[in-house]
Amino acid sequence: MGHRTKCLSSVLDVPASTPERVRIAVLADSDTRWKWGALTARRITASEPTGFVLRGRATPTARQLAETGVSDTPPREVTGAEFLREVRDGAYDVVVLALVGGTVRAVLQGIADLGLERRPVLVTGYVGVVYEKLADGLLLRHGADVVLANSRHDAERFRAVYEGVGADASSVTEAALPFLGGAPYAPEAGRDTLVFAAQPSVPVTRADRAYLLRRLVEHARKNPGREVLLKLRSKPGEHTTHLEELPYQKLVRDLDVPPNFRLVYGHMGEVLDRTDLLVTVSSTAALEALHRRIPTAILTDMGVREVLGNHHFIGSGLLTSFDRLDEDIRPKADEEWLSRQGVAAEGSYEKAFDTARERVAELLAGPPLPPIDPYYTAETAPGYLPGILARHRLDVTATPTRDSGLRRIVREAARGAYRHGVQRVAPVIRRLGEL
Repeated sequence: MGHRTKCLSSVLDVPASTPERVRIAVLADSDTRWKWGALTARRITASEPTGFVLRGRATPTARQLAETGVSDTPPREVTGAEFLREVRDGAYDVVVLALVGGTVRAVLQGIADLGLERRPVLVTGYVGVVYEKLADGLLLRHGADVVLANSRHDAERFRAVYEGVGADASSVTEAALPFLGGAPYAPEAGRDTLVFAAQPSVPVTRADRAYLLRRLVEHARKNPGREVLLKLRSKPGEHTTHLEELPYQKLVRDLDVPPNFRLVYGHMGEVLDRTDLLVTVSSTAALEALHRRIPTAILTDMGVREVLGNHHFIGSGLLTSFDRLDEDIRPKADEEWLSRQGVAAEGSYEKAFDTARERVAELLAGPPLPPIDPYYTAETAPGYLPGILARHRLDVTATPTRDSGLRRIVREAARGAYRHGVQRVAPVIRRLGEL
């Protein structure tokens, strides 16, 4: 590993070695899920994973992958069928599927169809707060050997869903978000920094996003001694875990911003190093900040609604509004809520992955794993599953094409044109259609 990776591993207290190294692969479909998958792989096996990123609409750029800070070796871009060939030929012991639920189900089917004499241990989970599509996402992931829950709260919910439909819930394994870490918050003389963690898809409407931006700018203007940073996930034209049709970078052009307000990118952990107040609607960055005891605020300005995800923070003590923040009234986190969410639970985070490591080790040491047995089958979901599998077309029998330099250039150009169409042209057409 390179220097940056070693630094991150040190911060996260990842064990340096195990008695027997395992071969582990990670397949991700976005920059955030690559970060989750790579760090999870190290947490559960203490081995350096071989990384793959799925080619598709949200394929992250090299810049986005580098800014995750998890590895100096970027994951290789592959199609689903190419990844299955890697599984067939690569003799991996463990495979981490850091993917959306439908893609997880398709890859599970693809691996099952390989008919391997000894298949790898299959691990999946969620990259952050699970605030929507709980049942659908979980049932699509069913069939993996280990379904990681990021907290005690999530583990209880996951088991309840599986047991409620009569599915085996033994795969649910309590763990934590693998990227929590960093130095505990320490105020610094002369520093006063508010960071707003933006989200690509929350809120959705132009009016709501413009409102948040205006309130941030006004807050900066009212507090000239405070640095107000708008932390962005992607640059225009780039995709993230969720599609962003109205980037803040475009909306801010219409505003006259004060000198103490600016846009920032980069690794969230590095931004949190200089944060005195983290503000967001429902970003997972809030959990990162809370773990480090950084003052955190969850906005209620647009309501407390499932569609926003801030309903997840009910009972946290963190819900507040811009009006209160303008008056310098800061919320205080509820300790019991923090404990149930697996953040800032004194002394427990270091052991959060023990159960997952033990389960993976047990599966590796045992007899060949049984056939993959997902909940969604042709019998239980005949009107749903075929469409999911058809969208992915994971045919490993097709002859792979040689990826020449010219082919790569053409593919990158085509993907760039597609991104431009989705990110800039399509929203304009939709807005014109509403006139």
